[in-house]
Amino acid sequence: MTDDSRHLRDIEQRLLWLSHWMIHNANHLRPKADGIKVGGHQASSASVVSIMTALYFSALRPEDRVAVKPHAAPVFHAMQYLMGNLPREKMEAFRGYGGVQSYPSRTKDVDDVDFSTGSVGLGVAITSFAALVQDYIRAKPWGRDAPSGRMVALMGDAELDEGNIYEALQEGWKNDLRNCWWVIDYNRQSLDGIVREGLFARIEKIFDAFGWDVIRVKHGRLQRAAFEEEGGAALRDWIDGCPNAEYSALTYMGGAVWRKRLNDDLGDQGPVSALIERRSDAELAELMENLGGNCVGTMAETFASIDHDRPTCILAYTIKGWGTPIAGHKDNHGGLMTKAQMAEWQAHMGVPEGAEWEPFATIDDPDRLRAFLDRVPFFARYPRRLSDDRLAVPELAAPTDAEISTQAAFGKILGVLARDKGPLAERIITTSPDVTGTTSLGPWVNRRKLFARTAQADAFIEHRIPSTAKWEFSPDGQHIELGIAEMNLFLLLGAAGLAHSLWGKRLIPIGTVYDPFVHRGLDALNYACYQDARFIIVGTPSGVTLAPEGGAHQSVGTPLTGMAQDGLAAFEPAFADELAVILGWAFDYLQRDGDGDPDERTWLRDETGGSVYLRLTTQPLEQPGKRSDDRFRQGSIDGAYWLREPGPNCSVVIAYQGAVAAEAIAAAGIAGEHRRDIGVLAVTSADRLAAGWTAAQRARARGNANAQSHVERLLAPLPASCSLVTVLDGHPATLAWLGSVAGHRTIAHGVEHFGQTGTIPDLHRHFGIDRQSLVASISGLTPGRQIR
Repeated sequence: MTDDSRHLRDIEQRLLWLSHWMIHNANHLRPKADGIKVGGHQASSASVVSIMTALYFSALRPEDRVAVKPHAAPVFHAMQYLMGNLPREKMEAFRGYGGVQSYPSRTKDVDDVDFSTGSVGLGVAITSFAALVQDYIRAKPWGRDAPSGRMVALMGDAELDEGNIYEALQEGWKNDLRNCWWVIDYNRQSLDGIVREGLFARIEKIFDAFGWDVIRVKHGRLQRAAFEEEGGAALRDWIDGCPNAEYSALTYMGGAVWRKRLNDDLGDQGPVSALIERRSDAELAELMENLGGNCVGTMAETFASIDHDRPTCILAYTIKGWGTPIAGHKDNHGGLMTKAQMAEWQAHMGVPEGAEWEPFATIDDPDRLRAFLDRVPFFARYPRRLSDDRLAVPELAAPTDAEISTQAAFGKILGVLARDKGPLAERIITTSPDVTGTTSLGPWVNRRKLFARTAQADAFIEHRIPSTAKWEFSPDGQHIELGIAEMNLFLLLGAAGLAHSLWGKRLIPIGTVYDPFVHRGLDALNYACYQDARFIIVGTPSGVTLAPEGGAHQSVGTPLTGMAQDGLAAFEPAFADELAVILGWAFDYLQRDGDGDPDERTWLRDETGGSVYLRLTTQPLEQPGKRSDDRFRQGSIDGAYWLREPGPNCSVVIAYQGAVAAEAIAAAGIAGEHRRDIGVLAVTSADRLAAGWTAAQRARARGNANAQSHVERLLAPLPASCSLVTVLDGHPATLAWLGSVAGHRTIAHGVEHFGQTGTIPDLHRHFGIDRQSLVASISGLTPGRQIR
């Protein structure tokens, strides 16, 4: 055994111990206030420890990026602790307040997490999109000096049940994926049982079909050496033919049972019997558990053998719970070693009592190991997070059309940006799941082209066939066209939205999707926001205003999603000038990285930055004329402004958001003939209004009596007797809370049920978001003659 091999073995054993002790401490030693099991996945950590040791300490370089399977977080944290990158108190507080997280987190952990994981499958798939983004960046003149690394996913075999894995495989194939490794911890056990027989063959066929190299790593060095002995071929055939469940059970029962079973099946065969008898029970158990993925030397050799950039799947056979008393037991996924088992295992591992947290407790020559760790390439640069300068945002002019929809205005604004030579336009990357043209990205794409590593001409242009879409692929292209898979859309936005941190090159990602299908990709959207990726998502068309399409294409709940999703500022402008102001603000907001202190004007944490959601519509509206005053501009960003200022004796205010602006304005005109000083509140972001209001309430609860949010200032002048009527093309709860701000009676109009086909007036009447329905509510809420 070489010195490096000994060091890898020592590191593997240290990580195995430290990860398991951290979990044991959290569950059995640390005081508990609630008596609830803390958990921590000891068995899942054990199965992957050899793979992670070989990967991080022999194969990776600083420019490589890794998504660690969620249940291997303890090993990841133990690794950072061993390297001196994580204080002991963080380890001791594992899964506690202020401690290292249950699953690797870019935003919550202090150690060097490349990609957050937790919702299984997503961390795997994002590595393929990160590889695509890396190619995109390095194809540009401004990105040729960006680091180029391998995007690696460490995944559990059960993650292959997630459908988004296969959507990502197809997209990778279409985009000529490279520099991507997926390492499968094939322990064949999941939360509820044992993986079905023969799964590995199906896995290999799937990856092969999409152009991946597949490396099966089934046997470790001990097993391969035994196979070379006389009788070894029979032992190999037995191992390869043993069912998963049987192998797990035998592993749990140990060496004596292994011996009996092997003798029963293979005994009286001369050489193979002698092979078995030459080994003690402990040696025989070690041999039988020496699968490829649990042999750090074998894994190091496997990684070193990959000398190309083709996407590679490494199927590493492992034992779940390897090296521990719970190895192989079918209940070990959520199981934990008992105190008695831990005490026995501690003695087996040679860890002295009182030295449990000592990183080098069992190492004979700590200085020699430290010298090796100092030479490990991956840790030569720490931390590995990069940054990039902020890009100046040009003034964005609103289209001057007298009548236009917000979707059409979005397309025109981007079309103007496409002609701009400035740095912001150069860093915009757009993408869409097969709805580029129908979400108004066409003008941008026609000028800025589609991205591909090799140029591809548009056959329609070559043959002079008229078409509004000029689909020319080029390394200079700034649009990535995706298939109809919304999970892929948000995973790509997530990867591109981390470009400043992963490659030191800032991108401004913009994705478009039909608004109802925001919910189809919701898990990946939440995942991207959890990583603090920065992007703009445009949901359009939206609502029942998309009348002819019917209920399947008419979004109802997305405004509430915009309010609920952390890390995402949601807007629904009605007019083109509002959109221009908001989009200009959004380009800057994406680039902010402040300390999180709230702005005492709005009580929003705008300096921290984040992503932005624009809910747009195809409903053309008559535009209000040129507006450029600060109150309008700032109100559009803060969430609302007075379109029609209420008078001192205001009896009713209509508050609207989005496409129903014309109905609200018309209703105010009708009601204004019969009621005094009526006001119209233009809400551009219920999300930001509500967030500021709740933040101001928290500030007052902490003793800041003067804290007041934007919406509180807007509604403060209204008489107590004033009533509110709210309306939007979406769920009425989006604005219904406005009555709680100052205690005004409120009727909330909106859409609560699936839509249907029809005209816009038909559906507006059907759902009561038309002008006559609003007038009827005003008439019923306010004193005076009935309004007809």
